[in-house]
Amino acid sequence: MTHVLQNVVFPLERDPDLLPLYADPETWSVIDEEPVRVSSVAHLGNVLDRRSARVVAGRRVSFGTYFNAFPASYWQHWTSVRRVHLTVRTTGPATVLVYRSNGSGVKQRLETREVDGEAESSFDLVLDQYSDGGWIWFDIVADESNVLFRGAQWTTDHEPIRPRGASLGITTFNKPDYCVATLTDLANAPEALEVIERIYLIDQGTAVVSDQEGYADVAARLGDKLRIIRQPNLGGSGGFARAMLETLDADESDFVQLLDDDVRIEPESVRRSIIFGRYASEPTIVGAHMFDLLDRPKLHAWAEVVDEQPFMWRNLFQERMPHDFSVANLRQTPLLHARLDADYNGWWMCLIPTAILRDVGLALPAFIKWDDAEYCLRAGEAGYPTVSLPGVALWHVSWVGKDDSIDWQAYFHARNRIVAALLHSNASSGGTLPRHSRRVDLKHLMMMQYYPVALRHRALRDLMQGPGHMWRTLATAMPAARKIAAQYPETVVHRDTGVPMRSRRGRQVFRRQRFNTFDSPSGLRLRWFTVRTLASHWMRGASPANVERPEVEFSKNDAHWWRVPLFDSAIVSAADGSGKNIYTRDRAKYRRMLIDSVRLHRALVRRWPSLSRAYRDALPELVSVESWRKRFEEAS
Repeated sequence: MTHVLQNVVFPLERDPDLLPLYADPETWSVIDEEPVRVSSVAHLGNVLDRRSARVVAGRRVSFGTYFNAFPASYWQHWTSVRRVHLTVRTTGPATVLVYRSNGSGVKQRLETREVDGEAESSFDLVLDQYSDGGWIWFDIVADESNVLFRGAQWTTDHEPIRPRGASLGITTFNKPDYCVATLTDLANAPEALEVIERIYLIDQGTAVVSDQEGYADVAARLGDKLRIIRQPNLGGSGGFARAMLETLDADESDFVQLLDDDVRIEPESVRRSIIFGRYASEPTIVGAHMFDLLDRPKLHAWAEVVDEQPFMWRNLFQERMPHDFSVANLRQTPLLHARLDADYNGWWMCLIPTAILRDVGLALPAFIKWDDAEYCLRAGEAGYPTVSLPGVALWHVSWVGKDDSIDWQAYFHARNRIVAALLHSNASSGGTLPRHSRRVDLKHLMMMQYYPVALRHRALRDLMQGPGHMWRTLATAMPAARKIAAQYPETVVHRDTGVPMRSRRGRQVFRRQRFNTFDSPSGLRLRWFTVRTLASHWMRGASPANVERPEVEFSKNDAHWWRVPLFDSAIVSAADGSGKNIYTRDRAKYRRMLIDSVRLHRALVRRWPSLSRAYRDALPELVSVESWRKRFEEAS
């Protein structure tokens, strides 16, 4: 029996920014080691529908693109599939060329086929030389007249190991428009629905999805596949845990596919991830990459890891992200041809086999932040890998216009990172994590950001109470964190009123500060700066004139921890550009919080071994089906 691994598709939307991810619209050359566009060979007018397109006479179109090349190295490494068939359907005189790459991005031609009339070109491909990386793709060159491309598929005769499909779990809080759009995209994708057994939409908000315009129509189309579950706001971890539990109880799927709410999906990616999971040699978490919803060609998350020291997450090759496919395509970017192994995948879209749920449990009751990383680390310790699969992706609002390290989410960043380390770090007494955490406090304090420090200290006190606090505060930690913001004036975002907000510094009144890009201190200069600044803030209060009116103004990108502390007060643009925050030195808060930071981190190091034992011993209860079921029953 023939099984479709991957369909060649075109964008759901007629968006020129999306086309480079599907069909390479340019001929490229390399000048001074940089990819450069030479001439256009494809545009949206030649895309006829989801599966077909016109190739203009004398032109060439490559499908060596993010969504349409075949990630051969991942299939060779993580599955037992060794033979793949590529079928390309065309009408008209054309040349079909099949290529491969290796882990270094070096291109090699595999086969060439001259065709005319209605043609179906088949290529048998062996997956045995892709251990370090590599893709397979094809190009179509139109000869003396236009060619109609009528679709292509990557298939295998190999039978899947896991026969059943997946249940989707969408967790939402007041994003009904996004949810209806996602449901509509799924309803319009019959190939994806073939491998989706059920869609659980966990609605935790006050703007109810079922009241959104368009919901009734799409719900009727999806029929029994869709189930709406209302529950109080238990965060992402509570919503996803509910989807996990419902999937296990129904026992009609081999996977649960977790989806965030504020996303736009590629339905073919949903299908591909499930198919890959069915063929994986062992139960495997299959994660999606993340593109920027507001800058569609930019890839922000590829393969993510957690470094043991200082126990912090990051992208592999962080310095190369985000990658802009409108500037450099797949074939011109060697890094994207290597097989990159991940420690975890974000739960914006992540497929988890039910076999793993039964073995290692459900989500940690973390509310938000680190629940995805912790789960994948936990699964990895039990022998289950996480694969971030190329060609499987969605669009999510990126963190470019956010700074959640200084809002109410600072509590969850601090607490859940340390809890994850208590559970999974092998470093003695947390290694460099406590010192790194204390440094984060110092930077916030020097920048007059007292609110996130207050939340971080609350997080430390809570986690040192022991693992039981996570259940007790699951529904209350977030509103409590937001409530105390009223005590910190710097949290107020001053919106545009038509009258510019000005700083008071002499000739700088009508412009912001200007800086040398490379003025950050390092080495001995960094140590001296830190000691001098900490002492200055301890000894000297703010000038009354600078309290009455901010001393200087910074753009968000210029407001670094080695610049802002030089002043008594500062206007800083909000991360999303919606207004400005005013930061003012408060010596009393600074002194109190500095002392608390030293004491709390010293206590954390001293108690680390006992806390680690307590959290590890409590983990089975924290993530068990029974515990979550009890919580959901209480919430209802």
